[in-house]
Parts: sequence; C-alpha cells; structure tokens
Amino acid sequence: MGHYPTGVAVVTGIAEDGEELALVVGTFSSVSLEPPLVSFMPMKTSKTFEKLRHLKTMCINILGEEQEDLVTTIASRWENKYRGLEAFRSPAGNPVLAGSVAWVDVETDNIVEAGDHWIVLCRVLDLAIVNAGSPLLFFQGGYGGFLSTTLAARTDKEFSDLVAEVEPTRGILEGLASGIGCQVTLYRAVSRDEFAQVLSATGPGVDRSGGVGRRLPIVPPIGDTYMYAQPESEQERWIAKARGVSDETKDVFRQRMDFVRRHGYLVAFLPDDNEAAYDDVNEATRQYAQGRMTPAEERRVRETIFNSSVDYELRDIDPHTAYRIGSMVFPVQSPEGGVEYTLRLSQFPGPRLGHRVLDWIERGKSAVNLIESLIGFSQTQQS
Repeated sequence: MGHYPTGVAVVTGIAEDGEELALVVGTFSSVSLEPPLVSFMPMKTSKTFEKLRHLKTMCINILGEEQEDLVTTIASRWENKYRGLEAFRSPAGNPVLAGSVAWVDVETDNIVEAGDHWIVLCRVLDLAIVNAGSPLLFFQGGYGGFLSTTLAARTDKEFSDLVAEVEPTRGILEGLASGIGCQVTLYRAVSRDEFAQVLSATGPGVDRSGGVGRRLPIVPPIGDTYMYAQPESEQERWIAKARGVSDETKDVFRQRMDFVRRHGYLVAFLPDDNEAAYDDVNEATRQYAQGRMTPAEERRVRETIFNSSVDYELRDIDPHTAYRIGSMVFPVQSPEGGVEYTLRLSQFPGPRLGHRVLDWIERGKSAVNLIESLIGFSQTQQS
C-alpha cells in the first residue's frame, strides 16, 4: 500500500467549549456528485475525532505541497493546535488553514465501522478553491508534491532563463578553475529544497564528470550558503532534515551558517585516511540529479549526504600546515541583498600548505565580487 500515494488533508472544527480541533488525515476522498458526498477515515483511537464526530459541521482543508511543516506541527500537538498558525473561518464557522489549496465544509452523513478505522461519510455544504496549486502528497512514508508535464516544461523554460542570466560570468569561472586546477560550479537555489547547477568550468586535467550532480538537495550539510540568510524557522527546518545526527553535529551546522555570514566562505576537509570521502556523496547527488526518485530513494540519498565522512568542522588554517580540501563554497548576493547563488570549488589538487589554501579562498572571494557585479548589471539591463 506504500506504493500508492494519497492526498493530505486536515479536518477542522470548533468544539462547544471553544476548543479549535484539527485532525491530519491521508484518507480523504470524493465519493459522489449526486448527492455531493466525500469521506475520510480516522483511526478509532483518535481522541480528536471523538470530539469532531459530535460537531454539527466540519471543514476539510486540502493541503498544498508547501505545507508539510504544518502537518508536523498539528500532528505533534495535543492541544492549542492552531498556536502560531494563520487561519480564517469558512461560511460554516470552521477554521480554514491559510495556504491550503481548497476547503470543503461538510456535515456527517454516516459513520461506518471498518476494522481499526471509521469510514466517515460526509455531505458537502460548501467549498472553494483558495490557492490553485499542487497538493501535498504522502507516499512511501514521505511527503512531496506533484509536477505535471506542463509544469515541468514551464520550469525548464525558467531554468533556461537562469542560465542565460549568468552566462556573462563564464569567463570568471573558467579563469578561477584554470588558475587553481579545480572544478568551479555556480548553483542557484530554485526552491527552498533544491539547488540547480547553472554554470560550470574545470581546470586542465580535472574530470568534469567526477563531481556532484547537476541538482543538489538542500539538506545538511549542503545549503548553508543559502540558509544562513533565511529566517530562523527555515534554518531549523533545514537542520531537522538531518535525521538521526547528534546535537553536536547540528550545532556544527549552525556554527557554519554563522561563519559564512561573517566571513563569506566555508571550507570542507577530506579526512587524512580517506581521500575518497566524497565518492559516496558525489554518487548520491548524481542519483538525485536523475530525478523521478521515490521518497524512499530520496531519503537514502539524503542520509548518504549527511552521514558522509567529509569533515565540516570549522578550523583556523595555519599557513604552514598541509590540508586536504574537499570543497569551498561562497554565497553570491543579488543586487537586492538576497542570497540565491552559491559558488562551489571542488576536486582540488592533492594536499597543499595552508598559505595556498588561503590564496584559494581569496581567489574565490574575488570571483564572487566580479560575479555579483556582472549579475547585477545583467538584471539591471533586463529590468
């Protein structure tokens, strides 16, 4: 059954004592047009449904793909489920969660016993589409959205526009890659969950196919150059994606965001005993870049990324100590001050003394300054 996706909805209502009720369900379905009937199936053990079943009316909120955090929030609370959430009232007086795709006001028509669940048949009283977007889906233990071929074509067009926007910076990337002897890639955050490669260059003898994929999931430790400029709630959402890691490791992610905010760069190191530490990460991101992954496959990719042996600890670089550098990343600011682009340097030549590493950092910063000036000029001309 895990291979069959279901939509995600929240059934809401107001109890007689004024308590605002909310129940997350993955079993909402249309049943009949004449008369208009819908249904959902709560577990018999649900204390929230025991209160909802006695109400005169309820409201079924069909969630959008950006509301995954809302599901977690409501499901984890025993009371005060709407605390901090934005909602308005339906015509029947029930809460409608802001951002939902649609709402359906209903009254209970019949409740049928079905094993460890109830089948709740509801008569539709009123309904409306609020945000005509992609719904939130539940599939193989994970949440996601639906992208039709039409929407995919539109996304491809938007991505082509992004590539054209940064094309004037190609010479900067090529010069940097050739001067250091590494791979240089410019990534763009295309959503809060994904980077896409928009431009890349490699130095002499560097294997262009040996790096990470053309698409990267924004999951710790990937994405700190973007997340540091986001609200704290988004930063914590990003950190929470690293399921199973220690609190100490999560603190490293926070420290890296603070470091890049103050210094404009971050460095990751290869362990002395494992020069191939990036191999699993590179392979995982290349699998991710192929797209059309099931949630279970995507979770495995993310686990590979944040469980890698690459060293992300912050450290002072001693000019006279040798280092094995895995990658360097630099945030690139837009003319408005936001951070959407990341410059990533990887596949560095062998171990090098710290004074050479510090030189690479300065070269990266100089390249970022040039990129920012060119992107700013390009965007000004387009406007």
